[in-house]
Amino acid sequence: MFKNNPTCNCDQCDLKELFSGNVTDNVLQEVCNMKYERSFKKGEIIINEGTDIKEFIYLKSGLVKLYRKGLYAEEIICFARPLDFVSLLSIFSEKKYNYSVSALEDSVTCNLDFIKVKEYAQKNGGFALSLMEKMSRASDKIILTTLEIRQRRLYGRVAYFLLFFSNEVYKAKSFELPISRKEIADFFGMTAENIIRTLSEFRKDGIIKLSGKSIEIINEDKLKVISSKN
Repeated sequence: MFKNNPTCNCDQCDLKELFSGNVTDNVLQEVCNMKYERSFKKGEIIINEGTDIKEFIYLKSGLVKLYRKGLYAEEIICFARPLDFVSLLSIFSEKKYNYSVSALEDSVTCNLDFIKVKEYAQKNGGFALSLMEKMSRASDKIILTTLEIRQRRLYGRVAYFLLFFSNEVYKAKSFELPISRKEIADFFGMTAENIIRTLSEFRKDGIIKLSGKSIEIINEDKLKVISSKN
């Protein structure tokens, strides 16, 4: 079950960078006063598809996935890391969320009242511009990631995926995949058997070490070649 935490140290939160310089000190203080944190355990739902949009949600720590429920399988939209906004895709264009968000790891979000955010955007051009820039980056990231994956074949997709988690998420050669083979397959629009077979081939070729969900990248250069040429 998630835990509400009413305290949020704004000096240690990247949200301050978004607001600072674009709003007065009084408004910044008001934003900090109304902001609160929520803690979620791995597997817990942060946003449910179809629920009313009432908050502006920012991922402070952890890792989450954005997804929709398809007819036959879950459709993963993207993965969000710390410093990402997880409520931007629908927040100004819809009244209800058209996707869900769940925690892949223990995660902490910073939450702001959506009505207040809209009021600040209407009153302060600098604040609104910063917000639009953040929204644009979030949308661009999803589009670019989707294109990067779709232009690759199976081996290239899996290689790209492993490099993404190694370099962008965990910044380490050894890490534990936060999702199952089936979830990876759903993300790629392929079968779990294809993912399992590809990972096994990478292991046999000495590119990775594999034990359950634990991955160690042994030959990153070869993985990059596979990612770029497949």
